Amino acid sequence: MERIKSYWPGLALCFVIAVIAWLLGQLVPVVGGPVFSILIGMIATVFIKDRTKLNHGISFTSKKILQYAVVLLGFGMNLSVIAFTGLQSLPIILSTISTSLLVAFALYKFMKIPTNTAILIGVGSSVCGGSAIAATAPVIDANDDEIAQSISVIFLFNVLAALIFPTLGGMLGLSDYGFGLFAGTAINDTSSVTAAASAWDSIHHSNTLDTAAIVKMTRTLSIIPITLVLALYRTKKETRSKSKVSIRNIFPYFILFFLLASVITTVCTSLGVPNSIFSPLKTLSKFFIVMAMVAIGLNTNIIKLVRNGGKPIFVGLCCWICITFVSLLMQHVLGIW
Repeated sequence: MERIKSYWPGLALCFVIAVIAWLLGQLVPVVGGPVFSILIGMIATVFIKDRTKLNHGISFTSKKILQYAVVLLGFGMNLSVIAFTGLQSLPIILSTISTSLLVAFALYKFMKIPTNTAILIGVGSSVCGGSAIAATAPVIDANDDEIAQSISVIFLFNVLAALIFPTLGGMLGLSDYGFGLFAGTAINDTSSVTAAASAWDSIHHSNTLDTAAIVKMTRTLSIIPITLVLALYRTKKETRSKSKVSIRNIFPYFILFFLLASVITTVCTSLGVPNSIFSPLKTLSKFFIVMAMVAIGLNTNIIKLVRNGGKPIFVGLCCWICITFVSLLMQHVLGIW
């Protein structure tokens, strides 16, 4: 009971800031709640003199609440819809994911940036932004500075993509379906995918948002194999360094619950349960991510973040450019253009 009581001050602080960030994210969706929450958290921590009573709750939020968010994310995954509509986009998705991870790995070797930062930027760029980073961070034991750095980089190129891609797609003569595939495979965060597809729809009087959303959901499922591979990699690395770490201790069990939630959604939908029944859980997942990002912001040194930002931004830029090029190239090769 005493341990539970020690969580409340930090949890309450994260919750209050998360509500503010959530409302700001609703007002400015192209920025989104997670970015606002990190920024407010980093500013708030400057004015907090004594963190003794807050630390337990902040730590719980940045780790456990983050995992709960990923589990609840599974309730937005209808596997049958993804299998039916998302299969055509699968070659493009696999190509963009592989490209981003390879580029991040090459630049990690060349530029000597921290391993975890390279992994988080590579995975965040290739899969689904903040959600992928949320799922990957506990598996590789990333610290809060690394998570905040990665989220900030992903945010920058999300905004650029949401602003640039509708015009770029029009200049390239993409079809409505082609732009849906492009937005769904080359933009990583859901809010930015929605913003870009909605802008295209308003210009072309089309309905590409559904296509982009389904492609985006298909990409999200790649969280499962990627986190499992990273867990195995970490186990092998720790074993080589003679640290006492086993796959059982670091296995991302929350990913299994994410998959179970997806299966439950699929089965219930096939039995006629309306998708709207899962909407509160999907919303709660997004709020938990915002809340976890508050905790990460509270644990982040803003001066250090700015000072070390150059190399991660360059990695993010290279991943973004390469993903954009590969997405368009694969569409051209497959004749979807």
